[in-house]
Amino acid sequence: MKQILISLLLIIALHTTAQQKTENVIIITLDGFRWQEVFGGADSILINHDKFTEDKKGLQEKFWAATVDDRRKKLLPFFWNTIAQQGQLYGNRWHNNFVNNANPYWFSYPGYNEIFTGHPDTAVNSNDKRWNKNENVLEFINKQKGFEGKVAAFTSWDVFPWILNEERSKVYVNSAFESLSFKSPTFDLLNEMQMTAPRFLGDGVRPDLLTFYIAKEYLKTYKPRVLYIGFDETDDFAHGGKYDMYLHSAYMVDQLIADLWGWLQIDPHYKNKTTIIITTDHGRGDAKKEQWTSHGAKIPDAGQIWLAVMGPDTEVKGEVKTQGQLYQKQIASTIASFLGFTFKTVKAVSEPVTDVLSK
Repeated sequence: MKQILISLLLIIALHTTAQQKTENVIIITLDGFRWQEVFGGADSILINHDKFTEDKKGLQEKFWAATVDDRRKKLLPFFWNTIAQQGQLYGNRWHNNFVNNANPYWFSYPGYNEIFTGHPDTAVNSNDKRWNKNENVLEFINKQKGFEGKVAAFTSWDVFPWILNEERSKVYVNSAFESLSFKSPTFDLLNEMQMTAPRFLGDGVRPDLLTFYIAKEYLKTYKPRVLYIGFDETDDFAHGGKYDMYLHSAYMVDQLIADLWGWLQIDPHYKNKTTIIITTDHGRGDAKKEQWTSHGAKIPDAGQIWLAVMGPDTEVKGEVKTQGQLYQKQIASTIASFLGFTFKTVKAVSEPVTDVLSK
């Protein structure tokens, strides 16, 4: 009997180990990037709009196609040629598959708070640089054995040190044009580049391209277990009514994610052991009403978002077309669950997205 019990326990342990392959998680956000472009590609109204698109012919040549499938592949080739073949995509409302903010504000700080803390908070209702009182999943993981000092965030927007409460959480957060303290020829060059780069979006937003390459160099050098990359340009160009730049920025980020995923597949520390989660902080308004430039509680549709997940523990489902409802608040516990943790704080945290956690 004792031998049978030992054998059963060994089988259970081996099964659990086989089930849980993810050792690292990378979270990526595209600020204010609409689900309509994720699932439909270039918007027919906006790409032909005199007010929002300066070079209509050039944009059409690059991003327009006769079918939705072709349009979205042109705009986001990595999403639709790789994630759709190897992971899961949620939020196509044309198929009654919904992903929403749970917070009622539908703008950035409340959205990022919800992503990382697992719950909306009515006290988080502005984009002001105020220390977030809510514990986030990155600092929770950073406290776990084997993860100390192995969690980092690189973001284009300069409010993230407050959103993630770098002061309390002890998670390394590098945002906007914050100087790099790491010393190597590559880091020195990246630091010089960001300090001399034109600040076309102001002092508070670093170009996404620089944010990416700084984050990637950190990944290659320090091998974090959890890495967050927060892109911002899609939101800024949308607010400026520049649909052409909005699309070009989204396309660029898709290419950067493809570059990152390709590198992860050849590095022994990350290959077949890394899950990637991609989402947005909020949606935007309707193109027909010319509200796509805005978001917030007074803009219908601005609480509509999307979610993409791919990794060794996620069953291949591609674009999920079944009716369903997910919320942004589920992402935090999903991140923790991939690493074998149950995210708990003094406040109630939403349950994870279970469908992405089993294969």
